Amino acid sequence: MHTLEISIYTLGFLIALALLFDFMNGFHDAANAIATVVSTGVLKPQHAVAMAAVFNVIAVFFFQLKVAATVGKGTVEPSIVDHYVVFGALVGAIFWNIVTWYYGIPSSSSHALIGGLVGAAVAKAGTGSLISAGLIKTIAFIVLSPLLGFVFGSIMMVIVSWLFVKSTPRRVDKWFRRAQLISASMYSLGHGGNDAQKTMGIIWMLLIAAGYSSDKDHLPVWVILSCYAAIGLGTLFGGWRIVKTMGQKITKLKPVGGFCAETGGAITLFLATALGVPVSTTHTITGAIVGVGSSRKMSAVRWGVAGNIVWAWVLTIPASAFVAAIAWWIGTKIL
Repeated sequence: MHTLEISIYTLGFLIALALLFDFMNGFHDAANAIATVVSTGVLKPQHAVAMAAVFNVIAVFFFQLKVAATVGKGTVEPSIVDHYVVFGALVGAIFWNIVTWYYGIPSSSSHALIGGLVGAAVAKAGTGSLISAGLIKTIAFIVLSPLLGFVFGSIMMVIVSWLFVKSTPRRVDKWFRRAQLISASMYSLGHGGNDAQKTMGIIWMLLIAAGYSSDKDHLPVWVILSCYAAIGLGTLFGGWRIVKTMGQKITKLKPVGGFCAETGGAITLFLATALGVPVSTTHTITGAIVGVGSSRKMSAVRWGVAGNIVWAWVLTIPASAFVAAIAWWIGTKIL
C-alpha cells in the first residue's frame, strides 16, 4: 500500500486518541472484571480494581497478538486506511463509550470500535472496503460470546452444586470467598488479553498507513506496552455506574455464583483470544451471570434489565458507525 503524508503531530495526536480509547475501555469495562467480586462482598471496590488492573497488564506475558492482527488487518482493507478513517473510528467508539457509561449500560467497547471502523471505512470507500471474513467472525461472536458465557457459567454452577451438595451454606461461602479471588483474577487476565489488543490493532493500522511499519513486520514493543498500561490505568479508575448494573441488577450473586460466572467468562475469553476473535467482555460476563442465575431458577434473573442490555448491544455497532462516518467527514476538514 502507498505511504500517506501524515505529519508527526497528527500521528502523535491519533496515537494519543487511541490510548485514550484504551483507557476508557478499561474504565468502562472495569465493571466486567470486578462487579461480581464486589457485589458478593469478597473484596472492597478499591482493592478489586487494583487487582483487576494488575492482571490486565500482566496479560502481556500470556497471550499471542492474534486479536490485534484481526483488528489491524482483518476488518477493513488496509489500502483504504488513513488518518481520517482512524480518527473517525476512534471518535465513534469513544462517543458510544461515554454515552453508555453515563447511563450505566454495560455495552461493548470492542464492538463500538469495530462499528467505528466500519462506519469510517464505508464513508470513505463504500462497503467494498470491508473484509467479510473478519467481520463475520466478529459479528458471530456477538451471539456466541454471551451464549458461551451462559453455558459455561451454568455448567460451572451445576458442577459446584453437585460437588458441595452435602456442605453447609456457611462452609460453601467460606471456600468460595477464597476461590473467587482466583476466578476474578483469571477473568481480568482474559479481559486484558483480549481488549488491549484491539487498540494495538488500530495503532498498527496507523503506523502501516504512515509508513512507519509494514504489514509484514512485528507489532512494535512500545505499542504493546503502552496499550496494556493504558487499559490497566483505566481499570484502576473504574466505572462504578456499570458495576451496580452488572453485580446487583441482573441477579443477586453469592460468592459461589460469582466464582462460577467469572470462571465461565474467563474460559470464553481465553478461547476467543486463542482464536484471534475480538469479543466483548461485557457480553461474555453478562451471559455468564445470567447463566448462573437461571441455573438456580429462571425467576432469579431480572429479564427486563437483561433485555435493556441486549438492546444496547444491538445498537452499538450501527450507532458508533453512524457517529464515525460523521467524524470521518469532520476529520477530512480539520486534520
